Amino acid sequence: MRRNPYVAGYFYPDDPQSLKKAIESFLRERTGEQEKLKARGVVAPHAGYEYSGPVAAAVYSSVEIPETAVILGPAHHRINSVFALFDRGSWLTPLGEVGIEKRLAELIIAESELVSRDPEAHRREHSIEVQLPFLQYFQPEIKIVPVMISYEADYENLHQFGLALAEAVRRFGAPVLLVASTDMSHYVNRKVAEELDFKAISFIERLDDRGLFETVTSYGISMCGFQPTTSVIAACRSLGAREGKLLKYQTSGDRTGDFREVVGYAGLALI
Repeated sequence: MRRNPYVAGYFYPDDPQSLKKAIESFLRERTGEQEKLKARGVVAPHAGYEYSGPVAAAVYSSVEIPETAVILGPAHHRINSVFALFDRGSWLTPLGEVGIEKRLAELIIAESELVSRDPEAHRREHSIEVQLPFLQYFQPEIKIVPVMISYEADYENLHQFGLALAEAVRRFGAPVLLVASTDMSHYVNRKVAEELDFKAISFIERLDDRGLFETVTSYGISMCGFQPTTSVIAACRSLGAREGKLLKYQTSGDRTGDFREVVGYAGLALI
């Protein structure tokens, strides 16, 4: 089974060379060699590259990327599973095919009864797809396990899944990067976005998954991937991470010059 690109040519270039040039244009300037962070997980945005590309590039250029990643993305539409796992085959991007890490997928399924084998849930969703070119650029040998999370997932399920994911990673026995795909506040002015987003970011920095979930829901923060982020925090903390490090934050207004209605983007490493 091969999952073809859904938003290539729309969210990011569909030509391989143009895509590489776009990623390179976003890379922050480095003064000499900087040691990359050994992160258990990352939080990265999933908007169109012209808006969120610099934040995603800051994340993926700052951490060591192993040959395996589990990517948790929010479903922006109704899906039939609470946790929908794409368990076989590959995903295609303009940079080539990315294989599914089948053994890790099976370990995740074995550890959590919440997970369903549901490749169809992924076919028309962009939140995981847009992470792949960055992973491929920095780690050409990458294999993935994509998990789509329903917006109906509650805190207890998210926390439980995070612990199950951590146990599957331990049993896998090789380095794995956990990716939480999320944008932050949507369509508010920059001042409001920054105020709300940094409330959420403060809980990610403290690796407080419950605090993040309750803050987003109580303040009505339109952080679309707070549920995947909740699970990734729980997993990373179980795996020994101690803090979240903010690598870059900006809004769409920093790219467009329009600060009246922005979307926020945050990039963090969980270390």
